[in-house]
Amino acid sequence: MARAPRPNDASSDRPLSRRVAALGALWPFLRPYRGMAVLALIALVITAGVSLVLPLAVRRVVDEFGGATHLLDQYFAAALGIVALLALGTALRYYLVTRLGERVVADIRKAVHDRVIGLSPELHERLMTGEILSRITTDTTLILSVIGSSVSLALRNALIFAGGMTMLLVTSAKLTGLVLLIVPAAIVPVMLLGRRLRRLSRENQDWIAASSGAASETLLAAQTVQAFTAEGSVRRRFADLTERSFEAALARITVRAVMTAIVIFLVFAGVVGVLWVGARDVAADRMTIGQLVQFVIYAILVAGAAGALTEIWGEVQRAAGATERLVELLGLTDTVTDPPQPLPVPSLAASEIRFEGVTFRYPTRPDRNALERVDLTVRPGETVALVGPSGGGKTTVMQLLLRFRDPQEGRVTIGGVDLRQMSREALRRQIALVPQDPVIFADTARANILFGRPDATDAEVEAAARAAAAHDFLMRLPDGYDSFLGERGVMLSGGQKQRIAIARAILRDAPLLLLDEATSALDAESERAVQDAVESLSGTRTMIIIAHRLATVKRADRIIVLDQGRVVAEGTHETLVAEGGLYARLARLQFAEGMTATAAE
Repeated sequence: MARAPRPNDASSDRPLSRRVAALGALWPFLRPYRGMAVLALIALVITAGVSLVLPLAVRRVVDEFGGATHLLDQYFAAALGIVALLALGTALRYYLVTRLGERVVADIRKAVHDRVIGLSPELHERLMTGEILSRITTDTTLILSVIGSSVSLALRNALIFAGGMTMLLVTSAKLTGLVLLIVPAAIVPVMLLGRRLRRLSRENQDWIAASSGAASETLLAAQTVQAFTAEGSVRRRFADLTERSFEAALARITVRAVMTAIVIFLVFAGVVGVLWVGARDVAADRMTIGQLVQFVIYAILVAGAAGALTEIWGEVQRAAGATERLVELLGLTDTVTDPPQPLPVPSLAASEIRFEGVTFRYPTRPDRNALERVDLTVRPGETVALVGPSGGGKTTVMQLLLRFRDPQEGRVTIGGVDLRQMSREALRRQIALVPQDPVIFADTARANILFGRPDATDAEVEAAARAAAAHDFLMRLPDGYDSFLGERGVMLSGGQKQRIAIARAILRDAPLLLLDEATSALDAESERAVQDAVESLSGTRTMIIIAHRLATVKRADRIIVLDQGRVVAEGTHETLVAEGGLYARLARLQFAEGMTATAAE
């Protein structure tokens, strides 16, 4: 099998981060918690200061202690107080920065989810669900690591490094000069290998996202995969993506390990050399033993801080890449937006819906019109059926009416007001939708129906379920309406899912009801019950129905025939059959049983 291609999504099209300044995009999420960050910084400064005081105490013990017990007691009592302060400051710092990290990451996750859930279908078509989930989970985990740990440790080690270097200079300018020669040697590999590490970190994250996307796609279609005995190819594809992710991670780990080894060797080799010079100075009485011990401790602190900063730098770079990926989602420009000052939505119970010269092309098929110069009027309280061959534009009409998309030419209006001048939320509050593929959430049957109107009573839920012919089968479930339906309603048949979706739409009690093949998965008896329910609603609200079944089409006030994006015929069932043409041909092909029954009558 061919190797998996490099992830080809939005994440792989953007330039790689050249600096950690990308983390600046986190500031809007940190700003509300400035007080917590300041307290954490204070605790951090205290603990770093205490760490820098300890070598001074050691020097005094070595140089001044001459066997006096009272001095011994004083020194160790002071040491105990310093340790207690260090423990308290460290615990406080840990609590504050960890809480800050968890709070900020929670806000980021909510912001990304809130942004993505409101995007138009066009953008969802370009982003795989697994890719989005990877950013919300894996990328935010990296940011949590940085905010809740790495940044804090980086600042602490930076303070220790700076303070330690200062105290080294105070202790021995000669030895400090030798130490300073080590610093460039440690910085050079960090600068040279850092850019490659950033690129490998981003590549690793992209492969993880691709692997997550593939897993999400195949797990959601597990039955189809098994039915076509495609488990082998699916497993190979996922294994290949996972291996590519591992290879990218291995390359990143290797570069980071090499960088760490080089830095640590250079730093500690330099320290050993400096100590050798210092030992010779002690032997020549140019330094005291206490000074040398103090210098050694500060040198160890500085070397440890430099090594820690090298480790942390890699984590910060990974988080910078993760931040870019998240900010990219937050900064997506949607093709469908609300106007700055939206107009009120006219009541759909008393307003006409009009398509005026509407032309629409899907971005993935820019050379083909899904709708072409369509003129269409739906009067309030009218039941209109849209019929025609697949790809004729029926679903596109509903997509434009829900303002999931906007036409390239013409306009869609309600009561004379263009949909683009309205708030999408206010518009959709007046619409109830039954999609062809019903969506069932991993919750109870009651919660799924209540999704249409969360404040409805149990009696209203039951009435909607009865109207949708769902009550009887729901009562046969183990816990009735409170039975858990499983992920995507796996415990239900296709017809049962559709009846719950219809009950949800009926409960919404909106003035416009959109039915997209709402009875396609129902048996004859259930279909009859649902059709009776739909018929009882006609006249009290406007209904637009996409249907292929004759029984539903015959009951519509008006039938619109769409073919290749154009309205080719319009009228009642009887008039369209009498005219011949596309509708009569479709009726003969798709509704032969219904036509026979009509002829018999």
